[in-house]
Amino acid sequence: MSDNEPLVRLERWFGPWPDNDPDANFKSDVALYSRLDPLSTLQTLSRNTGIPLGALCRYVLARWAAGGSEGLLELGPSTVGRMWQACEAAEAEGSDTARLRAYEQLRQMLSWLRAGMEPEQR
Repeated sequence: MSDNEPLVRLERWFGPWPDNDPDANFKSDVALYSRLDPLSTLQTLSRNTGIPLGALCRYVLARWAAGGSEGLLELGPSTVGRMWQACEAAEAEGSDTARLRAYEQLRQMLSWLRAGMEPEQR
């Protein structure tokens, strides 16, 4: 172990962000999950396994970050639900304009899901 290991303060964050923020869906998830205390689960796991709390935190962060887009999918069904709602709303309205709005919303969500997979093609 090294004394040069990074220290991170777990912070709660609730925004704000503008309505037209291209990262609004991700920020909404961050704000939602900021309400939880992730350490309660990890402390119990640490006690039950004998693995130091910091090692478990590092494992969770490394596994999530290394997973790239699949880590975002593991956040739960909220992302899929929001994607489906965009399609349903567009179909309910039934116009090309509504479908283009849904496409743009889905495109923004997918850009987050593919983050880290490959260089952005522009």
